[in-house]
Amino acid sequence: MKVGVISLGCAKNLVDTEVMLGIMQDNGITITPNPADADI
Repeated sequence: MKVGVISLGCAKNLVDTEVMLGIMQDNGITITPNPADADI
């Protein structure tokens, strides 16, 4: 599964998003910067 996230908001929101993406990546989820490639 590929996940793409666009973070809109303050710096704290960006940090929380990066932490969440790190947890997903540690659990075998692929992170993509291209929304067209993302499953969700």
